[in-house]
Amino acid sequence: MSQPGIPASGGALTGLQAQNGATSASGSPYTNGPIQNELLSSQGYNSQLPGSYSHLIPAKTLNPISVQSKYGGSQTVSPLSNYQGPGQTLHRPPVASNPVTPSLHSGPVPRVPQHASQNPAATPVPSGSFHPGASVSPPLSWQYNYPSTGSQTNHGPIVSSGPAMSGNTNLTSHQYVSSGDPSLQNNFIKSGSAPPLVNSPLPTTFQPGAPLGPPPMGGPPPVRALTTQKPSQGTGPQPSFSSAVSQEATPQLTNKNTTVSRSVGYSYPSLPPGYQNTIPPSTAGMPPSSLSYPSGPQAFTQTPLGANHLTASMSGLSLHPEGLRVINLLQERNMLPSTPLQPPVPNLHEDIQRLNCNPELFRCTLTNIPQTQALLNKAKLPLGLLLHPFKDPVQLPVVTSSTIVRCRSCRTYINPFVSFLDQRRWKCNLCYQVNDVPEEFMYNPLTRVYGEPLKRPEVQNATVEFMAPSEYMLRPPQPPVYLFVFDVSHNAVETGYLSSVCQSLLNNLDSLPGNTRTKIGFITFDSTIHFYSLQEGLSQPQMLIVSDIEDVFIPMPENLLVNLNESKELVQDLLKTLPQMFTKTLETQSALGPALQAAFKLMSPTGGRMSVFQTQLPTLGVGALKPREEPNHRSSAKEIHLTPSTDFYKKLALDCSGQQVAVDLFLLSGQYFDLASLGCISRYSAGSVYYYPSYHHQHNPVQVQKFQKELQRYLTRKIGFEAVMRIRCNKGLSIHTFHGNFFVRSTDLLSLPNVNPDAGYAVQMSVEESLSDTQLVSFQSALLYTSSKGERRIRVHTLCLPVVSTLNEVFLGADVQAISGLLANMAVDRSVTASLSDARDALVNAVVDSLSAYRSSVLGSHQPGLMVPFSLRLFPLFVLALLKQKSFQTGTNARLDERIFAMCQVKNQPLVYLMLTTHPSLYRVDNLSDEGALNINDRTIPQPPILQLSVEKLSRDGAFLLDAGSVLMLWVGKNCGQNFLSQVLGVQSYASIPHTMTDLPELDTPESARTIAFISWLREQRPFFPILYVIRDESPMKANFLQNMVEDRTESALSYYEFLLHIQQQVNK
Repeated sequence: MSQPGIPASGGALTGLQAQNGATSASGSPYTNGPIQNELLSSQGYNSQLPGSYSHLIPAKTLNPISVQSKYGGSQTVSPLSNYQGPGQTLHRPPVASNPVTPSLHSGPVPRVPQHASQNPAATPVPSGSFHPGASVSPPLSWQYNYPSTGSQTNHGPIVSSGPAMSGNTNLTSHQYVSSGDPSLQNNFIKSGSAPPLVNSPLPTTFQPGAPLGPPPMGGPPPVRALTTQKPSQGTGPQPSFSSAVSQEATPQLTNKNTTVSRSVGYSYPSLPPGYQNTIPPSTAGMPPSSLSYPSGPQAFTQTPLGANHLTASMSGLSLHPEGLRVINLLQERNMLPSTPLQPPVPNLHEDIQRLNCNPELFRCTLTNIPQTQALLNKAKLPLGLLLHPFKDPVQLPVVTSSTIVRCRSCRTYINPFVSFLDQRRWKCNLCYQVNDVPEEFMYNPLTRVYGEPLKRPEVQNATVEFMAPSEYMLRPPQPPVYLFVFDVSHNAVETGYLSSVCQSLLNNLDSLPGNTRTKIGFITFDSTIHFYSLQEGLSQPQMLIVSDIEDVFIPMPENLLVNLNESKELVQDLLKTLPQMFTKTLETQSALGPALQAAFKLMSPTGGRMSVFQTQLPTLGVGALKPREEPNHRSSAKEIHLTPSTDFYKKLALDCSGQQVAVDLFLLSGQYFDLASLGCISRYSAGSVYYYPSYHHQHNPVQVQKFQKELQRYLTRKIGFEAVMRIRCNKGLSIHTFHGNFFVRSTDLLSLPNVNPDAGYAVQMSVEESLSDTQLVSFQSALLYTSSKGERRIRVHTLCLPVVSTLNEVFLGADVQAISGLLANMAVDRSVTASLSDARDALVNAVVDSLSAYRSSVLGSHQPGLMVPFSLRLFPLFVLALLKQKSFQTGTNARLDERIFAMCQVKNQPLVYLMLTTHPSLYRVDNLSDEGALNINDRTIPQPPILQLSVEKLSRDGAFLLDAGSVLMLWVGKNCGQNFLSQVLGVQSYASIPHTMTDLPELDTPESARTIAFISWLREQRPFFPILYVIRDESPMKANFLQNMVEDRTESALSYYEFLLHIQQQVNK
């Protein structure tokens, strides 16, 4: 009998392999299943083992003897450097009968389609079969099309970058075509030809039991037949499974709204998720936004806003008239706003928008969702979501009710966008199933009034957290477990990092998130592995050395992870003595692989967080690596070492994920680490990578300061354990590719052994069926986790967006920052699966294709110049900035590890920080004033205008601050006024500015106070600590500063104006 939520056919398993694409070095398929089951058998667990949920184990009986056991049916794996990742999608033959592969490029040569006979990849393939390892290079443009609808033809080769499947899979070839009856088209969201009405009429249809609000001003209601909803699938009641995540984590078989991994035609192959550290800006310190997002319970006097009421009350938000402007970028290229760019506001009635999810947590690349895939294909824009689900909220409604109200069909959580048919029934906004309102939900705990389900916090807030009842657990919630693994080789001792880490831990022991159950442990390693017994009753910590790294075992396992409260004095003793214990060591080898294996064995019974500190390339035992960086070929576009050299770290990460262990990696040294291989341990276990490339306690004190600040944040920030996340969306939409640090456990369930407030995620989507029968769609992410206090909680975010039927409206609602962020994630994948030059070409073609589509389909008349819609006015600029970003730049100044770390950041950073590192902010700061300043907690924060990133904006008589996210650079011009030099920098002349100045003195002058307040405010808004460098004209750092002037020409990249001319040339072909 199959387990709940896992199709007996093994279809989910297929999706599992597709998403995670785990491939062993030997070429045999590797999935999470065999490893998990091997763990079960080798450790004598039954299927309900601690550390993993039963439903997460694939419903197959596996041979526990071999890790590389194959699932039934023959499988071949494509030779894409034996590397596929959790963003991986299966590729399927196009639906069109005669696919043609355009040969695409970004150069001036016209793009001519190849004849099918010359292109083996374009040969039609029988439906449902896959190319066995077709090693055809993908085209250089992304096809955002998933299923092709109408008369659209799917272009692009069929590239099987996932395992070639045969045997029993549940991926059948479907094509959904809907002509979309005109009577069902949206009458209430205005097409882009004119601004929408300020007040649109609400429906006057009376619904029994629903309180009526006063009709708004603005004329009689439109006469319109109510659209009939499609009958929902699977209306029967759901059986309730009491598994650990039965309600959230179990894919319900009746859930039709998230059809995942259904690649039809060419989809862009993706790689593993990346990683990194980043946090929410404290909203107190944010500039006042023009958008009003709810921060707490809202008074609610409007008619109930359900799908049936909402649809008729659209277009109440007046779009800014300039949203309809067409801009010639060659004439108006200075379009960068002087204040931070705000996300577009969806064109929804104000009563709906007031309840919508904050875009810092959840935003979509298109705020107007195209009605069909054909329309999306025509726009040539990617459809996807960017999430920051665990961001520290300013205010979070927490619901402690014993009944969590969910749709019985698709398991969606009740939210502000459902509709109440009466006080006893509500209709799901994702699958349209009608559900009963439980008795308990009739009582409102806030107002203490019975009979007001509409005013409950769950229906008044798009972001809400539920305290999960016992049926959401299989075992008691795990305790917080923290294991620290330290490299103590000669190289590590030289850097002096150990004293910084131990001091930081001593200072923050009492602030580690947890409770009386918190456990802690320590392992150190060089060529051997050292454990530390911290058993209560010992007078001092006892060191146990294991020298057999070929067959690692755990000595005295019960005394190595100890209760922090009970053994605090021993822990403090150890932290005080550790830095001195290895000062005389001559051991240069590093057995990182065996140390990780030992740590994994120690943590398997409980799960938790493993923090690994490493200062050199691993040289001994399993996982040993050889240097692969060739200095002369550092950053050629033909980079060949972006893929891992071994699958050891990925396999171990999947083992860790199965036992709820996440691994965070701190790399501290200027040596080559082979981050492409090492990074897998964090990527697939939902950990993070921290990289300090020139760390040294004496030679680089600013890196020490940065490390200490970021380590303090890391140790004390909120953490969630044994988490899973699922994203749901309306029927007709499907999610097909995930980006971030996680393991995809079933087709749409992300396994997150740890979740932290600094991690971002992205997903790509497609329109599988026409949305012509609805005017609104919703997206909901649900994150089930265990808090550090041992509570099982579910954090839910719901986003509602309008559906549109014209191309102009699709362009009108484009969110250029979200589009750039999603393209960056896709480009990282392309760099790894194809090449860096392919990724760069695809980025350029993303701009060319969308602007060509706009010119030919929306403008119609061919006007001279480069015509763009107002919403995409910054698209070419942001893509040029991406091409010059460390991940994708050419030239010889980027070290391989630095490039790969930048790619990790792209995959794991929330959008706000990704955009800041891609397109930094430039301010003039020698003339700061209080005009327009923010007042936060009695502090006055100046708000200087943001300048374009060009040397033209610099002047020698000023001082300019560049905020590039992880670094701040203050460039002081040669002729800068004496006032700034003395009142802010505290020096008498330009020549006396120190070459290595990294701090501003706190002087008793208003100029100093303003400058320090502004820099402190910028730093407070992020989870990492940007170092400040003060740069003189002749400073060696000046080259770094000028490299960030993305609008200027460099030796290997075009200026912004040249780039626009190139785009225009391509668009006008």
